[in-house]
Amino acid sequence: MRNLLVLSLAALLLVAGCDTKKEQINPVVEAAIDGLQPLVDSCGIPVFQYAYFSPQGNVHGLVCAQDTVFDMPLPIGEESIFQAASLSKPLFAYIVMKMVDRGEIDLDTPISEYTDIDRFEDKEMAGVLTPRIVLSHQTGLPNWATSPSSDEWPTSRITFKYPADSCFAYSGEGYAFLQRAVEAIQGQPLDEIARREVFIPFDMPSTSYAWQPAYDTLALPGYNREGENRGQGRHPRANCAYTLRTNAIEYSHFLQRGLLNGEGLSEAAHEEMFRLQVHAQRYADEPRACDSSVFWCLGFGALTEEAADSPDGVDAPEGGEYFWHWGDNGNFKALWLLHPATQEGFVYFSNRATGHDLLNPFLKQLTGDELPLNDWIRN
Repeated sequence: MRNLLVLSLAALLLVAGCDTKKEQINPVVEAAIDGLQPLVDSCGIPVFQYAYFSPQGNVHGLVCAQDTVFDMPLPIGEESIFQAASLSKPLFAYIVMKMVDRGEIDLDTPISEYTDIDRFEDKEMAGVLTPRIVLSHQTGLPNWATSPSSDEWPTSRITFKYPADSCFAYSGEGYAFLQRAVEAIQGQPLDEIARREVFIPFDMPSTSYAWQPAYDTLALPGYNREGENRGQGRHPRANCAYTLRTNAIEYSHFLQRGLLNGEGLSEAAHEEMFRLQVHAQRYADEPRACDSSVFWCLGFGALTEEAADSPDGVDAPEGGEYFWHWGDNGNFKALWLLHPATQEGFVYFSNRATGHDLLNPFLKQLTGDELPLNDWIRN
């Protein structure tokens, strides 16, 4: 790693903040958090922001690289804003489930009944797609038809990679299709809907799918593996699959209250959201050992204690042990993990392309388990 500019305020940045309840939390978790500094240093992550919650107490803070502090003129603290990347999707899925509760949308009704399918090459197959198929990534679509931040994307043609509803195929394009239906039903843009349904109820005043004026000074820049500052990265339009910006404390409010506790959802909708929908073999044509215990629910992934009894996951375990989602916008990496049995959760954001390099050792320290997330995500 080449040498980078050292800030005069470096000493100020070398902090790991927490609230007064830290002494009450699981000592294993406390040790994992205390061990973050060497992991962040080894990965050269400029800013690593985190939040942990449990019934016993909450901890939140940030850790900054000591040996390589980066050229960032912006203030750095727990209020700093990160690109949440694909952590955008679970929050959108929660919104959809609230609409399901109100009878505004049906999980198994074709999305074409709510919005147009003009961009799809195969309109007959597009007519098969439902909210359930989209939220569980069974659309058969590629991740994107073309770069979603490009000028061409809104009118680009969408083609299927696999037959609809035939396999797991991670797709932001599918989520964006469902977003258009949600906006059509509500008669409002995504960010206004999200503010009413999630941001205000869960005390997330700085969170948004669209660029806010405050981000000029709060949004951190991202760094590539070479340590080059690639800027804040302003997206041209709000997209439910990848443009959310937030911080760890605010996102943890959504995780604990909205997802884990089901606040705002009926019991039936909350249970359905966490039900295993499909075996998440990351690449349909290339099964791997790390896929065996990964499944997808409505909006996020699940890890089971036992692997599926069959390659296609039909004989799946009844429920997940951990639930999770990762975010990757290139130079911004993020991840959250929920453990319903103990009502614990952890979320982190980082602003360098190396942000997931610490995943295996940190999750081992945090959970005591060998979780296959790093292999599933990266390979």
